Amino acid sequence: MKAMELSRDTLLRAQERLEETLGQMTVTEANQMPHPLIKSVTWLMWHTARELDLQISQLKNSESLWQNKWSARFALDLPDDTEEWHHTPEEAAKVVVSDKSILSAYLKASIRLTEEYLLNLDESSLQDVVDDSWEVPVTRQVRLVSIIDDAVMHSGQAVYTRRLVINK
Repeated sequence: MKAMELSRDTLLRAQERLEETLGQMTVTEANQMPHPLIKSVTWLMWHTARELDLQISQLKNSESLWQNKWSARFALDLPDDTEEWHHTPEEAAKVVVSDKSILSAYLKASIRLTEEYLLNLDESSLQDVVDDSWEVPVTRQVRLVSIIDDAVMHSGQAVYTRRLVINK
């Protein structure tokens, strides 16, 4: 198995965990933050999809799915360029949906974008520097590991959040 196939399979497990978690909740439960510092399952899925979308689109030098279609569908009370990894509890609470299917659809689209990128990537480009704004420049490989690791981490957080919300 090639490294990119392994990365893809890891990402698909995170997707499966997120989808299963969302499927076990009502839309009200999914939108709920069980504590001001614990983000909702809605936020976690949206952020996972968005970070995959924005970072892979940047690596591909293409317009993001968010800008192209999804921003209007979500119609969040947040600016399009919101830096969700810096969201305050008040900002995170604004990420709500009335239909869970929008979360699933955006996550699927972002996963598909990432899969296509991974499976078509020339592995010789993994050591290319893609961001030199850090003290240690970031290579394509480091960025991909970070993106996938973030998705896996948030899928686990979603399971935990669901347990807090449903077992209250």
